Amino acid sequence: MDARFNLFENELAARFAKRFAGIALVLQDSPLPKSTQELVSLRASQINGCGHCIDMHTKEAAAAGESAVRLHLVAAWRESTVFTEAERAALALAEEGTRLADAHPGVSDETWALVRKHYDDDRIAALVVLVAVINAANRLAVIVHQRGGSYEPGMFAAALG
Repeated sequence: MDARFNLFENELAARFAKRFAGIALVLQDSPLPKSTQELVSLRASQINGCGHCIDMHTKEAAAAGESAVRLHLVAAWRESTVFTEAERAALALAEEGTRLADAHPGVSDETWALVRKHYDDDRIAALVVLVAVINAANRLAVIVHQRGGSYEPGMFAAALG
């Protein structure tokens, strides 16, 4: 399957991408731990079947020192012992916020209470925006068939220039 459209070669799409990247920069500068950001992005991308984003976030997390065991277990985080309570709350939020179209009732009060227990307002703001942004990125990449496999750590940051 070849990519249908290159979002980076079209002038209008590039303008959208520049603004989208600005959100990513704010997230990177937020107090939400980088490891949590990558785990959340990876889990949402797994649910959405976005090979490009799975490739990117797995490699970025590994380059930042994340263990292979934790990366391999993200898909089964509920049945794993390698994630902190705070990470588990973030992963639950990511799943529930991603599965909105699956007749899911949205983010449960139980999950929201766990997020509130482990994160302050700035981290919650970053987490909520992250879930929305990674879902948007997944949709962009899946719609145009942007495939995974060729991403190298640091490529996204380099593209932000």
